[in-house]
Amino acid sequence: MADAPTPTLKVAVRTRDGGPAGSVDLDPAVFGVQPNVPLLHQVVTAQLAAARRGTQSTKTRAEVRGGGAKPWRQKGTGRARQGTIRAPQWSGGGIALGPKPRSYRQKTPKKMVALALRSALSDRAAEGKVMVVDEWGFDRPRTRDAKAALGALGLDGRVLVVLDRDDEVTYKSFRNLPGREVQLLLAGELNAYDVLCNDWVVFTRATLPGAGAAPDTAAGAPMSAEGEAEA
Repeated sequence: MADAPTPTLKVAVRTRDGGPAGSVDLDPAVFGVQPNVPLLHQVVTAQLAAARRGTQSTKTRAEVRGGGAKPWRQKGTGRARQGTIRAPQWSGGGIALGPKPRSYRQKTPKKMVALALRSALSDRAAEGKVMVVDEWGFDRPRTRDAKAALGALGLDGRVLVVLDRDDEVTYKSFRNLPGREVQLLLAGELNAYDVLCNDWVVFTRATLPGAGAAPDTAAGAPMSAEGEAEA
């Protein structure tokens, strides 16, 4: 028995002014997978852990000052025996089992990171929250034009705008909008956490993952699941 054909995901392409500009088929391998919620949780947790600086530090009893002499003699005082005022039970003493500088990075296979990104994109596509713009086409950097474009497209909530590396004018147009409204990412920086943090994901024809190709997670990702740019 032949396998059932994979349903085509089609989304309308809009111009910057909100008008129609045709349609495009979303790659089912990227936007049509069943979201793996446990995997998403694991990858996002690893990504947030990798963002921690891990510079917190407390002093142990070997690092605090003082305590060179025994506070009082061992017997005959009626008090509990003490060897040093640097012990953890003393005020100003060392900290027992306190935090020290460490790395919080978790080892996450690249295939898991890629599947988590596809799961997040598929979740947004299933909710109809993926939009494709033909091109932004700003003549010069103007925040007013960027805000007008978002209004014309009817985008509400927090919007993730995926840009091409060479589209500097569009980046400068959007960058002054509040972070609670718009987040900018290069196509190579796309990751599951940022997709899930936003209500809408907006691509252009140039940045939309192509047919049969997984989204590029290489080149300069600011915060991968392992805290490093993926190869």
